Amino acid sequence: MSNQKKRNFQIEAFKHRVVMDPKYADKTWKILEHAIHEIYNHNASGLSFEELYRNAYNMVLHKFGEKLYSGLVATMTGHLKDIAKSVEAAHGGSFLEELNRKWNDHNKALQMIRDILMYMDRTYIPSTQKTPVHELGLNLWRENVVYSSQIRTRLLNTLLELVQSERSGEVVDRGIMRNITKMLMDLGPSVYGQEFENNFLHVSAEFYRVESQKFIECCDCGDYLKKAERRLNEEMDRVSHYLDPRTETKITNVVEKEMIENHMLRLIHMENSGLVHMLCDDKYEDLGRIYNLFRRVTDGLLKIREVMTSHIRESGKQLVTDPERLKDPVEFVQRLLDKKDKYDKIINMSFNNDKSFQNALNSSFEYFINLNPRSPEFISLFIDDKLRKGLKGVSEDDVELTLDKVMMLFRYLQEKDVFEKYYKQHLAKRLLSGKTVSDDAERSLIVKLKTECGYQFTSKMEGMFTDMKTSQDTMQGFYAGHPELGDGPTLTVQVLTTGSWPTQSSVTCNLPAEMSALCEKFRSYYLGTHTGRRLSWQTNMGTADLKATFGKGQKHELNVSTYQMCVLMLFNNADRLSYKEIEQATEIPAPDLKRCLQSLALVKGRNVLRKEPMSKDVGEDDAFFVNDKFSSKLYKVKIGTVVAQKESEPEKQETRQKVEEDRKPQIEAAIVRVMKSRKQLDHNNLIAEVTKQLQSRFLANPTEVKKRIESLIERDFLERDDSDRKLYRYLA
Repeated sequence: MSNQKKRNFQIEAFKHRVVMDPKYADKTWKILEHAIHEIYNHNASGLSFEELYRNAYNMVLHKFGEKLYSGLVATMTGHLKDIAKSVEAAHGGSFLEELNRKWNDHNKALQMIRDILMYMDRTYIPSTQKTPVHELGLNLWRENVVYSSQIRTRLLNTLLELVQSERSGEVVDRGIMRNITKMLMDLGPSVYGQEFENNFLHVSAEFYRVESQKFIECCDCGDYLKKAERRLNEEMDRVSHYLDPRTETKITNVVEKEMIENHMLRLIHMENSGLVHMLCDDKYEDLGRIYNLFRRVTDGLLKIREVMTSHIRESGKQLVTDPERLKDPVEFVQRLLDKKDKYDKIINMSFNNDKSFQNALNSSFEYFINLNPRSPEFISLFIDDKLRKGLKGVSEDDVELTLDKVMMLFRYLQEKDVFEKYYKQHLAKRLLSGKTVSDDAERSLIVKLKTECGYQFTSKMEGMFTDMKTSQDTMQGFYAGHPELGDGPTLTVQVLTTGSWPTQSSVTCNLPAEMSALCEKFRSYYLGTHTGRRLSWQTNMGTADLKATFGKGQKHELNVSTYQMCVLMLFNNADRLSYKEIEQATEIPAPDLKRCLQSLALVKGRNVLRKEPMSKDVGEDDAFFVNDKFSSKLYKVKIGTVVAQKESEPEKQETRQKVEEDRKPQIEAAIVRVMKSRKQLDHNNLIAEVTKQLQSRFLANPTEVKKRIESLIERDFLERDDSDRKLYRYLA
């Protein structure tokens, strides 16, 4: 019955405390102290680490942690003082070796000691906020060895001397250097900085200050940059092998400041070798080097860019304003393209395709191209030359490349509408004379212009191509309706829509009777097919093929202009004609007639006429007759007319006047667009917005904009504010 009773007693906790005797603690410490001595004396092989750990554990457990910790400090300090003496006694090159060997020994010893005292490290040290064993070992090494009065200065000087030796070209033991600097880093970032890095940077700055001064006195810019580059690479290599990685930025900053930043302007402007010399002589390697070095310092690239921009602008200005270079428009533009290619290559190869340099190049080209008011005309003439003959036999890719380059120049033009005016004239002549080398190239360029400037810019040019196609169909219909014309002279007419083609004043010219009759038949056919239209003949834009027989019966087929045909046909009924007689019979305008006679009588190998007296120019008192001695190896002979060349001064003034007239409605349209959206605007802001809207076509003159505003006010599109005369309102 008693065994079934419920027990009322339970064990909740059991504490058993054994107190270590102090004498036993002393004995235990002696065992541990002996072990530490043996470890430092390399006799640890006979030690039982398990037993030593248990002894240290018991000391901490029985509240003798302070005795264990202070004993450790005293014992290690004693050994480190002995180590310091050993290092101090080392001579010459063995100093660092001895220090490195003792440091390695200390680290091994420290690892063993930490393993033995692991329990103290885990429990006693955190509770008393004392320094952990490993960190303690490093601190004691620093205080007793590195900071020893006989070692501290000697260590710094030895390291700096080795760096100096290496800079002088000597080979040093990088392994020992790496170990020593790593020791300093392991002792804490402040130790590495105070004991080595700060002094290293100071000494390096002085070294490079002296060296850069010596180099700059005796080297040209290219050689100096090579030396600076080599020194930078050496320092980075040095860091990677035996210094703290964080030192790299600091030491490279020192080299950059002393070798580059302090001598920037002198290097850039160095006579016969500076930046301008490199640009002129395409020194791609040197330019790449100056770019890569100067980008490292404050405002370095800015200085290069400023000098490059100034040089390009100045040389470009000379190019576009040199009267000699303006004589040949095609060569003029080719020089611009060559210059652009040159600097594009420099920026691509040497300046890392830097956008800021590309922008500087673009702004420079825009600046000097627009210094020459004839640039739009000359660029159009260049394209005309290429599309007439210059791209013959060239691959499709090369054609596109050439057109893209020309488009780049076109983008720089501020007066794109002037280019448009000339381009339409030149395109018209190419199409009408059948002299374009490639329809694909023609259309490709128009697509590029449309992409750049919009549909309106190219709509009339596209209309020209449409007219050419429609004219072919018209001629087929004409001859189908007049089969009787098959045996006589043939006529090819291109019917041009007035709005699409450049405006041409209708020039009267007396055609030969047989051609005149043929033209009348076509007129009747065309007007009979298309009601409500008018035709006016543009004889100054036509060509003809004539069969000619010269002395001794030599026969040729001559390809001539309409004007030349009119002149030559007169000689069927006359052996000799004066200039006045020719002028009266043909009624060709005097400038055109003189050019026409010049090409017939004064061009060597094409002189089907002769004139008296012989001279370089055609005069009103000259007389002309057929050159019976004319001969050519070719049956078909082209008598060249004056192809698209730059305009004479009066023609230039006339074109400019037409452009100015065309701009007026565009300016007015822009003013109305701005005012319609803004309702009211002050004068200066209106000028600014209108200028911005029109800049894709031309740079609007503020005076002309003001005139157009006045004109719109007069016509009640705008009104002035009564209280503020500079404020305009839109009138719906």
